[in-house]
Amino acid sequence: MARLRPGLLLLMAMVALASRGVQAWGSSKVVRKFQDVPESYVYVQHALWFAMKEYNKASKDEYTFKVLQILKSQEQVTDSLDYLLEVKIARTMCKKASGGNENCLVQRDPRMQKMFHCTFIVASKPWNFELSMLKKECQPV
Repeated sequence: MARLRPGLLLLMAMVALASRGVQAWGSSKVVRKFQDVPESYVYVQHALWFAMKEYNKASKDEYTFKVLQILKSQEQVTDSLDYLLEVKIARTMCKKASGGNENCLVQRDPRMQKMFHCTFIVASKPWNFELSMLKKECQPV
């Protein structure tokens, strides 16, 4: 019986896998579409912390913003865990230079108040300690 060359054998294996739709690691094939998850879920909270950190870093406002209300929290599984977060955020009384905003109060002075309805999508790879912002969209309330 004739012996198959290793290169030909590898080519045949690749064609067989491709024809079955096997996706390579690192692709963005959706394994599970967005589904509601509790806002108290630890990875939702972590994604929200990251989204607000990125929002405040990119904002030209001298004050930090914080989440007033989580309107929607969903998770999608791809090659990462993607979190879709719809939130209502507001300007706080803390200036960016002061650091964190966890204990900051929301602005009370009507002239200083600012609120936004934001949609964030954060990709999380907790096994690699990676977070990245896929979408950040905010509209004034």
